[in-house]
Amino acid sequence: MGLRRVEEYLESLRDGREVYYRGERVDDVTSHEVLGAAVRHASDIYRLQWDPRYRDLLVYEDPEYGLISRFYKIPRGSGDLLERFELIYETTRFGRGMFNIIKAIGSDALFALMVIARRMDKALGTSYYERVMNYYRYVVENDLALAVAQTDVKGDRSKRPHEQADPDLYVHIVERTKDGIYVQGAKAHTTQSIAANEIIVLPTRAMTERDRDYAVAFAVPANARGLKLVSRPMKAVESALRDPSFVMGRMNVENETLTIFDNVFVPWERVFMAGEWQFAGPLAVTFPRYHRFTAISYRAAMADLLVGLAKLLAEYNGVDGKSHIRRDVAYIIRYKEMLRATAVAASHYCEVDPETGVAMPNIVMTNVGKLLANEEYTNVVKHLIDVAGGLAATAPSMQDFENPQLRPYLEKYLAGARGTALERARLFMLAREWISSFGALFTTAMIHAEGSIEASIIELYRSYDYEESKKLALYAAGLRDTLD
Repeated sequence: MGLRRVEEYLESLRDGREVYYRGERVDDVTSHEVLGAAVRHASDIYRLQWDPRYRDLLVYEDPEYGLISRFYKIPRGSGDLLERFELIYETTRFGRGMFNIIKAIGSDALFALMVIARRMDKALGTSYYERVMNYYRYVVENDLALAVAQTDVKGDRSKRPHEQADPDLYVHIVERTKDGIYVQGAKAHTTQSIAANEIIVLPTRAMTERDRDYAVAFAVPANARGLKLVSRPMKAVESALRDPSFVMGRMNVENETLTIFDNVFVPWERVFMAGEWQFAGPLAVTFPRYHRFTAISYRAAMADLLVGLAKLLAEYNGVDGKSHIRRDVAYIIRYKEMLRATAVAASHYCEVDPETGVAMPNIVMTNVGKLLANEEYTNVVKHLIDVAGGLAATAPSMQDFENPQLRPYLEKYLAGARGTALERARLFMLAREWISSFGALFTTAMIHAEGSIEASIIELYRSYDYEESKKLALYAAGLRDTLD
């Protein structure tokens, strides 16, 4: 099939998938007033890959598969990972600072599956790697859009999967047949499932032998029978539909669903783990290794938007030279550049899996960046608000500017140090959209998405190589004669 155009991608979503928005079944996600915004955002990837200005960024000539999306280029070293950082960073900037996940997360999952499937095959004599690579070929040759469902709804979080009162609180195998498996359960927070062609399902945690039916990984089409996608309320889009000044909410937004598997059938060729409980944990950790690298890459670009917005607001407000405003802007710059630096370092100090030749981002630098992104985001918003001032919350609407009786007053009383009152108001509206209609989503996502603060702390603590540090401490304490 090859690289798809926007029209082909949109047509592929009109497949009878079972999607719900605010209790109503959605017949066509591409034309839905609210969900259509997330679809349009996803479609930008397909538009950009045919734009001559950006084709080299988004398209790769693979020696085996021909022209494919660069998102699906298997990283073989630090150079490939640096290219991947630039790809995610720039496509986020093209999305007005909104990450475009539609191929990034799926490729994160595929790379992790390649590594872990090979390890399973070597240890257990299975043939999962061949299945993963056959599925990878299907994805790249058809230029598919992917979502990933990893986080189970979990029920009582103090209990393991097999201990839950309701066994469906983690996705699990309910039946094995000669043709495949049937699965039951639900995953939360599945980003852009409504705009995906396929959904890859991964285990969310390490398992015990008694959890073996929950140690399952597979891929299903988004219109699979029994698959139900229940969208979150997209308040940013609903707000943007009522306010013409809110551009991002109309054009660049992503959707999350509660993803329900109601006795869904998966043929064996699409099953990548089925009871190999010893490898559920390694897969649950390897996927975030890639996806947290993706996170620091897109968050650096989001921060780039906030740097520009803060600097413009300072200039329009006439406070650009004030020392506390300089500190505010410098804080946001530091946040952005530290994310960029950790992504670059994670690429440079990557680890190449010896069995598959797949390069993995440095796990320590990736989690350092992710921890910084999580812990500092709310402080970044605080500094942005300090620069913007109260009009970010109280400025009149764009409809007021369209009123010929009101406009002269608004132009008079909302004038700033530079530009027009309308330009200044539009900047206030962007700040308002970011901290209000997107506020709950971004604040929660920037703390929990791609793994919580605690998840990064756990990974850092167990993955860091302490030996050289301990040798230095012993040497400094006089307990060793040399560092060798």
